[in-house]
Amino acid sequence: MVKAYRPEQVVNGTWGEIWVDGDYMAEITAFKAEIDIEYSDVNMTRRLAKAKKMVGYEGKGEIKLNKVTSRFTKLISDNLKKGKQTVVTIISKLDDPDAMGAERVVIKDATFEKLTLADWESKKNGEETQPFSFTDWDLLDLIGD
Repeated sequence: MVKAYRPEQVVNGTWGEIWVDGDYMAEITAFKAEIDIEYSDVNMTRRLAKAKKMVGYEGKGEIKLNKVTSRFTKLISDNLKKGKQTVVTIISKLDDPDAMGAERVVIKDATFEKLTLADWESKKNGEETQPFSFTDWDLLDLIGD
């Protein structure tokens, strides 16, 4: 537990990077990967509160990037037309030079949930969002560990 910290040690997302199947994604603007934990209710006598039992989890995430290429459109479209599922490994790195360390996470078995064929607006810079699901992860580096 951190007893005290300086404001400059707060991690800033500007220093975030990702790699998809080993390819560096320079156009990344935001990345999120989280686990939704699934529970079932457990009824217990002489207890009014709902008790919970963990029964599973689901990994979900989102990649946001400046629209620079059609990389994801082509990858997902080509696989989809062949009847194949697009499965990738994603590595996220957040390494703010003022922070107390770097954080790296590998997301395994990521599958994209949507194919956007076109999405643009006049006088607006192109952006792309790729939602994904995943089944496993590893914590490679942790801040303050």
